[in-house]
Amino acid sequence: MRTLTDIAAYLRSRLTDARLTQAQLGAASGVSRRTLTHVLGGRIDYKLTTLLAILDRLGLELAIVPKPAATGVERDLEPTEPAVKSRVQAALEHTRSHRDAS
Repeated sequence: MRTLTDIAAYLRSRLTDARLTQAQLGAASGVSRRTLTHVLGGRIDYKLTTLLAILDRLGLELAIVPKPAATGVERDLEPTEPAVKSRVQAALEHTRSHRDAS
């Protein structure tokens, strides 16, 4: 992650994964709704302490690594397809295959 936009996208993804609302995250981290909106929007700069508070409440840590190592770290952050399909995914594929066959 190299930009505020990248960080914001990752934080929004983790917020969704944690099944938290912005209001819940803001209250838990002590960050105002307006500031949290700016952080998650990725367009306005913010304090490092704000980022650290949000990361902490999402169960994340800030790590600073040498640039050559960053490629491996970023690759690990990219979502991958699960090895086994969920029942929902299997049902969706089944429904789509029947719809496409019609």
